[in-house]
Amino acid sequence: MEESLVVQALGGLAHPLRLKVFRALVISGPRGLTPGVMQEGLGVPGTTLSFHLKEMTNAGLVTVERSSRNIVYRAAFAHFNQVLAYLTANCCEGGACAIEPVSSNCDR
Repeated sequence: MEESLVVQALGGLAHPLRLKVFRALVISGPRGLTPGVMQEGLGVPGTTLSFHLKEMTNAGLVTVERSSRNIVYRAAFAHFNQVLAYLTANCCEGGACAIEPVSSNCDR
């Protein structure tokens, strides 16, 4: 993964609300969340949420899909896992302190 993409992804999380949104999307898993559900759950105005979702989408952290009349946002697990792999690629110079990757059904 290119360093610039890692920086972009980390920048996309570098705000308290975006971090909360991303964590909520991770919890929801593959089913994702609509903006209305996120807005209600986080207690933020729609325009504020929309701005931050756009930033997170541009950073590759979330995906957007239209489902009937709804827009559904999902955490981009595969991209975020690549960011984590980049950050931990040379952990402890490959020594015993390295943590094995957690397998997950969320690798999408």
